[in-house]
Amino acid sequence: MIQKSNIDIKKQDKLIFENVYFSWPGQEKFIIENCNFSIVEPGLWMLLGKNGCGKSTILKLIKGILQPTNGKIKRPDNLSMVFQNPDHQILMPTCGSELILNIKENISKKEIHEKVNQVLIDVGLKGFLKRPVHTLSGGQKQKLAIASALISKSNFILMDEPTALLDEFSQMQIIEIIKSLTDKPYQPITVLWITHRLEELIYADKASKMINGKFSVWQNPNNFKEK
Repeated sequence: MIQKSNIDIKKQDKLIFENVYFSWPGQEKFIIENCNFSIVEPGLWMLLGKNGCGKSTILKLIKGILQPTNGKIKRPDNLSMVFQNPDHQILMPTCGSELILNIKENISKKEIHEKVNQVLIDVGLKGFLKRPVHTLSGGQKQKLAIASALISKSNFILMDEPTALLDEFSQMQIIEIIKSLTDKPYQPITVLWITHRLEELIYADKASKMINGKFSVWQNPNNFKEK
């Protein structure tokens, strides 16, 4: 993990799974089995696995959509999620109105304007304040979804295969934006990035692999390169 200065790790920013099992009601087979892991510091954490291995179930457990059959989950207080398809989460007609919708603080109009413009700059959408959402490309919509998560003051973001529907150029833009946000010297964020693409692992600080509902320990991403 890259060492970052000026980091204040709050207890509520940690994600911890302790002996977590999950099975659907009425079924004996566990989809998630004896899952133990923790994410306790900022960085880009990648979870690798094929479709059907249990990655989506892990995300639903983290978000609290599902509850474990056994075990305990300690979740960050302010948790956001970026979906594979940004159309599933963008609600407002313009970039500016979408971001304002996600501001949770009681602040002045001037402060709102400053925050919105700054977060647009952070994700590479400078000047997009009044841009209609329907005119955005897929990559630009994904940037807007990331901006919405950031402006909500979330320090922990879940990303469910966020580059899966994008062209190669947009894929690189999204992952480089996230990497820059997790590597900031001041107030870096934490991202759990779900993927099945080995080529994305070069950007990770730590990586793990899911196979049939079982979770490997966090380790150097180079350990997962194809041989």
